[in-house]
Formats: sequence, C-alpha cells, structure tokens
Amino acid sequence: YGSMWGNMHWGHAISKDLIHWEHQPVAIAPDALGTIFSGSSVVDKDNTAGFGKGAVIAIYTSAGASQMQSLAYSLDNGMTFHVYENNPIIAADKECRDPNMFWHEKSGKWILILAAALEKEMWIYSSPDLKNWTKESSFGHGYGAQDGVWECPDLMELPVRGTDRTKWVLICNINPGGPFGGSAAQYFVGDFDGKTFTCDTKPEITKWMDYGKDHYATVTWSNAPENRHIALAWMSNWEYANDVPTMQFRSSNSVPRDLSLYTQDDEIYLSCTPSKEVDALRSKLEKQKSFKVERTYNLGDMFKTPCDAYEIELNIKNHGAEVIGFQLFNEKGEEIDCYYNLIEKTFSVDRTKSGITNFSKSFPAVTSAPIVVGSTYKLRLLVDRASIEAFDGDGKFAMTNLIFPTEPYKRLSFYSKGGKYDVISVKVYKLGE
Repeated sequence: YGSMWGNMHWGHAISKDLIHWEHQPVAIAPDALGTIFSGSSVVDKDNTAGFGKGAVIAIYTSAGASQMQSLAYSLDNGMTFHVYENNPIIAADKECRDPNMFWHEKSGKWILILAAALEKEMWIYSSPDLKNWTKESSFGHGYGAQDGVWECPDLMELPVRGTDRTKWVLICNINPGGPFGGSAAQYFVGDFDGKTFTCDTKPEITKWMDYGKDHYATVTWSNAPENRHIALAWMSNWEYANDVPTMQFRSSNSVPRDLSLYTQDDEIYLSCTPSKEVDALRSKLEKQKSFKVERTYNLGDMFKTPCDAYEIELNIKNHGAEVIGFQLFNEKGEEIDCYYNLIEKTFSVDRTKSGITNFSKSFPAVTSAPIVVGSTYKLRLLVDRASIEAFDGDGKFAMTNLIFPTEPYKRLSFYSKGGKYDVISVKVYKLGE
C-alpha cells in the first residue's frame, strides 16, 4: 500500500523468454506469523513433500516478532499458493532469513541455505521432504566482507570455462559494506559435499559479483534448461532506495545474466554476461566505421531521433593510451563518463554529473572494477531510462548503476590520455521497439 519499505507480500510474474513479463495476482500475503520476506521455490516432481507430484513448494521468511521460515504450496503450477497449516517449519533464536533451496542429486536430499543476518553466517540445512529440516553446518564466520548484515544467500554448482571441472559458488548479499558504500553482493568459490561448504580462498579475500552501486538481493534459477545458471538482481542500494526521484517506482531488476566461472592467475572468479534472450530486444542498429582517438573524437548523435533504451558494443585496440574514455551526454550537460585507467588497471563509471543526483549524498559516485591490461578491450553497455549496466566483453566484470537523466543521453564522444587508440567498431542498438 505504498512505495516505501514495509508490509511485504510475495509478488508474482511469469515469462517465457526472461524479457517480457506478465504480472499475476499477489502470490503470498502477510498472515499472523508476519510479513513475507524473501525465499525461494522448487518443483517437487517426485512428491517428496506429499502435496502431490509437481507441486510448487515455496519456503519464505515470516517476519513478525521474530524471523521464522514458513512453507506454502501450489497445485496449479504456481498460480495460487496455500499456506501450510503447520508453519513455521524452521524456527531459530537468531535473526535469520531468505531461505534458498535446491535438490542435491548426490546426497538425494533437498538443501536449504539460510542467512543468519547478524551472525554474518550462512546456515545449511538438509531435508528429505521439504518440511523437516536438519541443520548440517554453517559458513562465513570471519570470511569476506563483514561490515553489514548477511542476506539473500544462494548456492550453486557452476562450470569452470575451458575445463571439464565444476566448482560451487555461495552468493552472499550484504548491507552495508559494499565496495562503494551500502549494499552489494559478494561470493565465495569452493566445494560442497551435501552438508558443508568449504571455501577455496583465504578468509580475508573478498570477491564482488558486481562493481556498481546498484546490484543487490541477487537470485538465480536452479535446474534451468541447458544447465544454465541465470541470475537477476534488484537494481538499487539501501543507502537511497527509499529516496530515488521517482513516483511509485523503486527501481527494476537487472537484465538476466548467465553465470559461469573462469580462471585467472590460478584463482577462480565468477563471470556474469547478459543472457542470450536480451539480444531479442535489439531493433535498429547504428554502426560506425573504425576511427582513431588521439585526445578527443566526437561521434555526435547516436540516433536521428532520441532513444531512451539502447545497447552499445565497443571494440577497442590500444596504442599506448594510459586512459581510454568515452562519455554519454545530452543537451543539458548531463553525462556519464566511462573510462579504462590502464595505469591503475581499472574500468570506471562516473555518474556524478549524470542528471538528478541531489536526493542523496551517497548517490553521486564513481565505481571501479579491476581489469587485466591487454591490447584490446570489448565492452557492452545496456542503457535504460534509469540505469546503465556495463559488462566486460569476456565476462570478467559487471557493473550496475542507477542514473536519473532529465532527458536521454543521445551523444557519444571519446577521449584519450597519454597516447592513442583505435575504436575498431561501435554498434548501437535501439532496445525494445
């Protein structure tokens, strides 16, 4: 009944392509146990819970006087849910929330991972029937970023690119404590034996899933077709989520992203790339011939008529430049500045002059991701009315930031410092038309 935090229900939307979504009636409403916090759903194809073959089982946090885990089930493919009469199914004397579950084939059990928020731990449970859960282990004490509460966990097995190996990834969303302030998503790579998650890296190492300000509460689909692992994040930050300059809109989800792992310097990292379904949004293509940038190069208007949702693909070859940069801007002087700093080995997005920024002192920001310096750079930018999502062409970083320009950025210019570079190709697609 409002656009501020509170009175949480479970919403519901369905899609056949991850891009076009149909809103459905509210799935689960608050009851005597409390409001409905985050959780997850599975299809119980073998009727382990006894509600029927193919029942959709949801487990979520009931947030009342305390935080407990409750169950609801659907017998019509998730269209309507019935709250289980014997809730709660997990109760604890600690603040714990956001149950995420999946079927673990090797142990023949359901696995549930739960965030013990103030303990800065993830608790792992197992169950044969989705109703009765046994706590198997905990993970996280002293590991990674510890500044904020731990929330919205996920645990999945992912392929390591270029090998026949897989590793397990535990995603942990934290608030605050992100690399640029506020909320963010960190992850840990390791092994899982059905009971215990063991991290490969030292406790003091922190790995970030996204290097923007606005990537939080990440969730994935398990057991998706083609063995893909697809993630969505909420695009905002708790530093200013209630204060963004919009009416009845509190930011959207990110575009869907496919997850995998890659190896660099004997360390394994998470790769996030836009899911292939995103390409279906492309319509008109504007392609530029290659050109050289020495100091500045103004490309001008990207489209003859302004467009407020578009994708830019860049392919750049360096010839000694120390900074490779470009700006998106409009006639009001609002701009986004994106640049590779090859001395500092970073890619950055500067939104300090991006448009409306004065609603929060935490909003004007420069976010930076580590990069490997080479001779060529590929980048994808997905620009919408209120967001810009940047992806390394090889999937080695993702960066998600909100923006609030008062009119669309329609012009593109390039600049260099300390040398020159070639822009081998610029492709700009209108999206969603």
